[in-house]
Order: sequence, then structure tokens, then C-alpha cells
Amino acid sequence: MIECKNLTKIYGSGDTKTYALRDVSFSIKKGEFVSIIGPSGSGKSTLMHILGALDTPTNGEYSLDGHEVSALEDDELSDLRRNKIGFIFQSFNLLPRTTVLRNVMLPLLYSDLSSTEREKRARECLKYAGMEEKLFQNLSNQLSGGQMQRVAIARALINNPSIILADEPTGNLDTKTSHLVMDALQELNQKGHTIILITHEMDVADYANRIIHIRDGMVEKDVVNNPHDRSINFTF
Repeated sequence: MIECKNLTKIYGSGDTKTYALRDVSFSIKKGEFVSIIGPSGSGKSTLMHILGALDTPTNGEYSLDGHEVSALEDDELSDLRRNKIGFIFQSFNLLPRTTVLRNVMLPLLYSDLSSTEREKRARECLKYAGMEEKLFQNLSNQLSGGQMQRVAIARALINNPSIILADEPTGNLDTKTSHLVMDALQELNQKGHTIILITHEMDVADYANRIIHIRDGMVEKDVVNNPHDRSINFTF
């Protein structure tokens, strides 16, 4: 599904040239749950932007579902992001004075679906992400942090993307809620979704079946992981 070959990202030029990534190569198969972990300044955020088709490498190749991303025009990149990638962010990125349902429906705003079909799909995704139906008409700023992240997960699923890219999804959550959100991502992976998780926390990375360690813009190690057995609990 994902193939990265010798990805290099350089910012600046001349004496101010900075290498954010150096010859990064790996592949990710459909249905994998992969954590990419590294300290601040390691290059993981730059890599996340490239994997999410939000940026392009200076050198190297990145292909997603057979598409060479670096060769795509801006409108093609937008289509790729909309149809292939579901994003989950640390800050949730929900509209605060908008209902849960409407937040999840937003990615379908320019689709050909009727408003009835958009709402039906949003309801299905919210239930799939473990949100209680009684909360669907709540404003997003009336929710707990964990509930907001559930809504963000549902929104990421609305276009049935090939991959879910989660950027520090537990960064603004307490320990208990973090585990519940990670349980949800683990459950989605068990149902067939490909998950790529960006984090700097080892206990969060440990939920994945594979962990790619990045340091100083390079892959330090790429290891198979056996996540601890955890009971899935969607209760907040």
C-alpha cells in the first residue's frame, strides 16, 4: 500500500541547509498497524506530512496505492487526501459551535451524496467509533476530550479511506482516556483498517504491531511488536 524509497527532505540552502529526513525507506502493507516514534526534532512530523500528501520530499519516491505522490498536481493531491487518507490530529480540529453530526459530515460537503445520505453515513461512522447516539446533536465543545477524539476518528472514517493517519492522537488526553482512544484505534485495525500512528510516547507506540524508530531524520530501527492484549472498552 505504501512504499517509501530514499526519502530526503531538505529545508533551506547553502550554509542554512537542514536535513529533516535522510534516505528513509520502508513499506507498509494493507491492514498493518504501524507506529512511527521519535523524539522532538527527529523528523517524524516531516515524515507524517509527506505520508499525508501534505508535503513532498526533496528527493526520493513515495507511492500510495500505486500512485507516485510526488508526481501529482495540487488538485490530484487534494483528491488523494480526500479519498485515500483519514486524518486524526492531536488538537481534534473540530468546529466548536457545530454539532457532532455536522463535524463528521464536513468532509462530504462537496460530495454528490444527498444530505440524508451524508447524515446516514456520519451516524454509522460515529457508532462505529463508539460514540453514543444521544450525543450526536451536542456541540463539539460540550464533549470531553476523549469524546472529541472519537468524533475525530469518525470524521476520519467518513470517506472510507485506505489509511488512517493519527498524529499524536493522545497528546491532549489524560492517561485513562488515552488508553481508551488507543483501544479504539486497535479495534479499527482489527476490523481491517490500516493505521499509521505518529507519537513520541513508547506506551502509545506499543499498541501497534510494528514500530519504526526515527532519530536525526533516519530510520534507526524497524521492529515487529507484540502489543499487549487489551480489552476493548468504548465507555467514557
